[in-house]
Amino acid sequence: MIELQNKNPRVLVIGDLMIDHYLWGHCKRVSPEAPVQVIDIESESSVLGGAGNVINNLKSLGAKVDAISIISDSKASHELQKLLTDINVDTNFLITQKNRTISKKSRIIASQQQVVRYDQESTEDISEASQDLILNTFKKIIDNYEVILLSDYGKGVLTKGLTKSLITIANKYQKKVLVDPKGTDFSKYKGAYLLTPNQKEASEATQINIKDNTSLIKTITKLKNDYDLDVSLITLSEDGIAIFDNKFRIHPTNTREVFDVTGAGDTVLASLGFALACNLKIDDAIKFSNLAASVVVSKIGSATASLDEIIELESSLNKSSSVEHIKTLDEIKALSKDLKSRDKKIVFTNGCFDLLHAGHVQYLEAAKSFGDILILGLNSDRSVKAIKGSGRPINNETDRAYIVAALEVVDYVVIFDEDTPYNLIQKIKPNTLVKGKDYEGKKVVGQDIVDELILIEFIEGKSSSQIINKIQKGN
Repeated sequence: MIELQNKNPRVLVIGDLMIDHYLWGHCKRVSPEAPVQVIDIESESSVLGGAGNVINNLKSLGAKVDAISIISDSKASHELQKLLTDINVDTNFLITQKNRTISKKSRIIASQQQVVRYDQESTEDISEASQDLILNTFKKIIDNYEVILLSDYGKGVLTKGLTKSLITIANKYQKKVLVDPKGTDFSKYKGAYLLTPNQKEASEATQINIKDNTSLIKTITKLKNDYDLDVSLITLSEDGIAIFDNKFRIHPTNTREVFDVTGAGDTVLASLGFALACNLKIDDAIKFSNLAASVVVSKIGSATASLDEIIELESSLNKSSSVEHIKTLDEIKALSKDLKSRDKKIVFTNGCFDLLHAGHVQYLEAAKSFGDILILGLNSDRSVKAIKGSGRPINNETDRAYIVAALEVVDYVVIFDEDTPYNLIQKIKPNTLVKGKDYEGKKVVGQDIVDELILIEFIEGKSSSQIINKIQKGN
């Protein structure tokens, strides 16, 4: 289903930017002044929170992102701007309002347990002057974006009047507006393309207790009708996402293990926006969003999902097509870097795989057993001819790639045109190189690059050449 590689849509995020600040340490004693723990701080870190986490998710998927929000002339604002700059997000559309405190949530963590959180922030509505500046900026740049995302954390940036004006302007430009809503008054979001409330938020906004499918349908229909939405959604946690446009349906989740739901709502908004900006239909966008959320909740803390992680999950659920496992040289280089950053052990092998047989399959199964991800380098038609002679290959490189990519044991296939895979191995930098036992005592191309070389016994009597000879003899 996923065909979003190398897509870089332009998305605009407007909302409450925050900093999530962490102080990490250990507790070895109780204070003599009061019955509280004394935490010895060992390190600290800061990440983007609020609308910033939506931006992080979009960047992880490959979108080009700009942000409009309100900051102040303060140390925290400078820190926020640096966090955005570090992920290549332009800060030119951040508007400074004096005497305002941006949201910074500090958490003290002792032995992986949150001890206390303290917040510094302004939550009152931003000034009329700031709202006017946001609207003027929005009008100037709106045509540059495929989708507009409003991330409302109730910290005063998305005031009722401003939000209504933003949606009105976007609709004039025929731009979809997706909103992660806050509070119980959804009238400020009237006319948006869709909202992403969870079950509790939808119940509070409609005053309907969702207890079964009947009440769920009543709630989701009321949201669509009352707030003039193109599409009405309600996120249902581990049960997936409910949708109503001209009919009601539920897209189930793909979650296998849930470790932390922190930031899952940001991921839903970001992934829906990304998919719709790439012109996916709404049902496909929801399926994509479900996959992205499943990746995120399997991690600890506010996290993001990359396209490669989403494709990997979809593949594990047997929902991906063979072509999605076939990569270009540039794609496999970037993919390998991402896999290593997630501590995945990469195994590499290569070959012609002209007529696929049981020997090939068992060889590849053995290769995969030495790591997490198996990347197969496939000789191009030209290089097969150079190795096997003018009568080979029997099947062209496209067909061969598609067939081996369909094997469950093979994670990715990449075609290389050189006589040896040395340059390809340099790009991938796998942990393990696997070859046949016939290379014993010989120098193997690429063994100087990898951590280990493993030689596997071939199954006797199983080879493409023998099969071809048998066919030619008519046996």
